[in-house]
Amino acid sequence: MMILNYEEAIKFIETRRWTAGFNGYDRLKSVLARLGDPHNRLRFIHVAGSNGKGSTCAMIDSVLREAGYTSGLFTSPHLIKYNERAVVNGEAISDDDFALGCTLIERAMEESGCELTIFERLMALGVWYFALKGCDFVVLEVGLGGRKDPTNVIDEPLAAVIAHLALEHTEILGDTIEQIAYEKAGIIKPGCDVVLMDQDPAAVEVVRRICEEQGARLHMTDPSKERLVSADLGLQVIDYRDRKGVKLGLFGGYQYSNAALALDTIDVLRSKGVEISEDAVFRGIEHTSWPGRFQLLRKSPMIILDGAHNPDGAQVLSESLEKYLPGKKVRFMMGVMADKKYKEMLDIIAPFALSFVCVCPDEDRGLKAADLRDLIEKGYGVPAKSADSVESGLELALAEQGDDILVIFGSLYQAGDVLRYFGEHDMFE
Repeated sequence: MMILNYEEAIKFIETRRWTAGFNGYDRLKSVLARLGDPHNRLRFIHVAGSNGKGSTCAMIDSVLREAGYTSGLFTSPHLIKYNERAVVNGEAISDDDFALGCTLIERAMEESGCELTIFERLMALGVWYFALKGCDFVVLEVGLGGRKDPTNVIDEPLAAVIAHLALEHTEILGDTIEQIAYEKAGIIKPGCDVVLMDQDPAAVEVVRRICEEQGARLHMTDPSKERLVSADLGLQVIDYRDRKGVKLGLFGGYQYSNAALALDTIDVLRSKGVEISEDAVFRGIEHTSWPGRFQLLRKSPMIILDGAHNPDGAQVLSESLEKYLPGKKVRFMMGVMADKKYKEMLDIIAPFALSFVCVCPDEDRGLKAADLRDLIEKGYGVPAKSADSVESGLELALAEQGDDILVIFGSLYQAGDVLRYFGEHDMFE
């Protein structure tokens, strides 16, 4: 068997462009069967949501690793390399294993006659790799929705976790919070444990009803038991339920609720016999790393990178700006996908702005930088410039920053380009 090299493996993954197509279960299951059904040898914590699910996954994974387990983490999108989608004990899959896995998946596709989407190929790669590495647990982030997402090929998870829900991908998931909740709650399997972030009562009611129909046990976070002890850009400390002085490794006011969701999930795992010490819980939450989410790239002059890419994300970004930088006006660099509700995002963010630099984060799906610039100047009366690329936009924003604060937001794809630029130019502080 000829094994693909890494460059060939990337071409294999990208053969089919991103698609919102659903109903790939039979295709994916057929391919997985020819790989030996690796997903059936793994224990999953399955995490869905609109915002915060990635951070929640990262916290749960960190706690499991601190407890001494071999933990797999499957998330999307990646920021710099596809390898970031499949991580074991904090290390992304190597280029060699990536290429080997893609070789096996390509052969399985040929044998089954099944064509997989990009995401389905990455899902197959992830579970193959996690089984290869003998993971004790896999923290599995849903790609889109839940009910029809490729990650839902797994059987009953140890916990089905649902983070904050908001209107997103409405052309696919529905245009009401009830419809969104229904799709996200599709990860609930008969008899499983469900951990739900307390939120919009309409969304909670949908999840509660589905739990009753499936005979699943519902566990709700309790915001009344969350207490902020201290918060700044150096350290955040919270109390939650009986745990006092929990240090958060992630910044952003929204991380309190994500931490509560992760802590309740850990307690559900413990109730099912998973041995996790309190010391591991505290260390795991404190040592969690999740790039591109209200990440402080540089302290002076300050640069913050945030992956906010929808109105709900823009709202929590604005709340974080008010919390950590009260009364400050900041400069923004913004790039956004054309299918996002970017006008609603600007309604929230523009009042904080001194100026904008606009970029296009993706040639095919991104909103043109000049169109975004014109909208900001004409619609919001804020000075704005456009650049031909994320790199040139970043150079323009840095040249104009002076002593002001620069906040970069609008797309996780853009966040990856920014992190790559900072790494190549050795600019991290």
